[in-house]
Amino acid sequence: KIKIQEDLKNSMKKGETIRISTIRMLLSAIHNKEIELRKKEEGLNEEETMDVIRSETKKRKDAIEGFEKGGRPELVEQEKNELAILETYLPPEVSDEEILVVVKKGISEAQATGPLDFGKAMKIIAPLLRGKASGNRIADILRKELSQ
Repeated sequence: KIKIQEDLKNSMKKGETIRISTIRMLLSAIHNKEIELRKKEEGLNEEETMDVIRSETKKRKDAIEGFEKGGRPELVEQEKNELAILETYLPPEVSDEEILVVVKKGISEAQATGPLDFGKAMKIIAPLLRGKASGNRIADILRKELSQ
């Protein structure tokens, strides 16, 4: 949160309006989460802050998809700019190969044999990759492995 606040100050000095509004929106979302979790005094920990940032990036991706379907290119561009700013605060996602290694380990642990065991395997795999890869990417790779 401190890094985000520092970035806001720097952006204000440089006059980067899109960056300023995006960072303010993010700080507001973090503040709302602090209130929701009753952690106003001590603030959110690193994991909770990352969850808020991930949630905001997901909102941007959904909005981009909706605006593309609705034929609103100017709004798509604005959301993409905000998404790029938000993604600078997230750690880089792991590669598909690294996900595949964890997925194979999870499949053997869950003794999954086919697509019907998707839920069992996902329960083991998801916590291991939490914050390192999106649930959709994990699910796609898991489905592919279970269908073989």
